[in-house]
Amino acid sequence: MGEFWPVADVLGYLGGSWRVERAVRDLASGAEGRFTGTTVFGPLEEPGSAHGLLHRESGTFVWQGTPRPAERTLRFLSGPSPATAVVRFSDGRPFHDLDLSTGRYVADHPCAADLYRGEFTVFGQDRWRTVWRVGGPAKDLVLTTDYTRLT
Repeated sequence: MGEFWPVADVLGYLGGSWRVERAVRDLASGAEGRFTGTTVFGPLEEPGSAHGLLHRESGTFVWQGTPRPAERTLRFLSGPSPATAVVRFSDGRPFHDLDLSTGRYVADHPCAADLYRGEFTVFGQDRWRTVWRVGGPAKDLVLTTDYTRLT
């Protein structure tokens, strides 16, 4: 299937630990930043929660030469088929759908007057990437994140 690697079971594929490297570019100012860290996709541990994975990302974000600790948590819930998931913020608000059946997916997330458009690309068993383009009156950003499975 060319450069994309189809995923039949999204939650099965994502489960485990990943090294994360993210480049952040502010297209309006030209400023650049970098995040390095890890993401762990582990089981949801809340009683009565839907089948899915808890995504915990932590590391260091360097912006204009200043390093800061950074973290975020998302919930990846099972979708209508094994190749799909429903992604929610840690507080349960909807973020986006995900369908990796072809190895590539584009998702939109409106946030106030800005639009987040994410492209998900799977390159193989141990490597995938997201590119989020954020545009609107408040933001003009490109965030490129590479994930490499930790063994």
